[in-house]
Amino acid sequence: MSDSPNAQDSVLITVTGKDHPGITARLTGILAGAGAALLDIEQVVVQGQLTLCLLVRLPETHDVLKELLFVARELGVSLDFQPVAAPKTPAAPVSSRHVVTVVGRSLGARELHAVTERLARHAANIERVNRLSEAELGSVEIHIALPPEREPEELKRSLLELSMSTNAFDVALQRESLYRRGKRLVVMDMDSTLIRIEVIDELARAYGVGEQVVRITERAMHGEMDYDESLRQRVALLKGLDAKVLHGLAANLPLTEGAETLIRVLKRLGYRTAILSGGFSVAAEALKARLGIDQAHSNVLEEVDGKLTGRTLGPIVNARRKAELLEQIAQAEGILLDQVIAVGDGANDLLMLERAGLGIAFRAKPKLRQAADTSISAGGLDTILYLLGLTGRELQEVLG
Repeated sequence: MSDSPNAQDSVLITVTGKDHPGITARLTGILAGAGAALLDIEQVVVQGQLTLCLLVRLPETHDVLKELLFVARELGVSLDFQPVAAPKTPAAPVSSRHVVTVVGRSLGARELHAVTERLARHAANIERVNRLSEAELGSVEIHIALPPEREPEELKRSLLELSMSTNAFDVALQRESLYRRGKRLVVMDMDSTLIRIEVIDELARAYGVGEQVVRITERAMHGEMDYDESLRQRVALLKGLDAKVLHGLAANLPLTEGAETLIRVLKRLGYRTAILSGGFSVAAEALKARLGIDQAHSNVLEEVDGKLTGRTLGPIVNARRKAELLEQIAQAEGILLDQVIAVGDGANDLLMLERAGLGIAFRAKPKLRQAADTSISAGGLDTILYLLGLTGRELQEVLG
């Protein structure tokens, strides 16, 4: 316990011990009765153990601390106090507030040490750590203050480098703002994002032109080839394919891990959702109906007499078109771009991710992961729910 504070000082009171009802009520009751000014309060309970911090300014004529110590002993908890002198120098530049979300199959001391060591390396001060997952330690949220001379982009790159080096957990850095938990629209790519396959590759494989199409697809996804031309070349190779193959594939699309949970929770929480895909409308519309997604925009394959003609109809949904559609949907729904999440895996998703308030590279190529706001590689699509700040308990309530 520290020396008695001066009257002009604020006092930080720290209470620790086994938690039980009534502790906070008794102590704040004493402060209220003495006319003390409560300046700040923080309380957390971990495995039944309480830590309560109260920043107060005490009255000059009342010996409140002795009474608090007596009551704390009666309550079976420890109480310490520390004078906090009023600052005598001008206030320092305000640090920027950020949230670091760590998600993995199982997080332990090794993983959290790796993350917190990176934070310390960039002079980020940890202010609060919250556990998000419910059953086991699979997700934590770390609130940090970053000094004004430190660039968030440098910290983001460092955390991305860490997650890419292990592939055991994902780390996301977001600025703490009104819109972090105020997202209202989620737009997603389809192939290799909402579903585990590239539809055009499966069609090509069924038609015997798989190797040719895969080579073109890989070049396009790595940004080595103009997307529009790559699509025309790939679709041309499908000329003559029975359309029943396309419709049969669309009826049995393999969903990505966590896709159903993500969409189900988003719908129940009132989010709007959309597919923005460079894939094909037959598959996108089937997925839209299956998951209850609000909108789907994709390329239309021309069919004549039950066969694919090797051509598409209408404008090609390329990178620029995806970004335009995102803006159009947000405007029509009255949603700010800061309230939009975009999720994709390839080079043609880059503009869409840059336009959104939060751009997420999902199991993406390195180029997109480095450009996106954050990336997910270790977990499923439902990891996005933790990035929204939702806890495991809240998810159980929504899904229950």
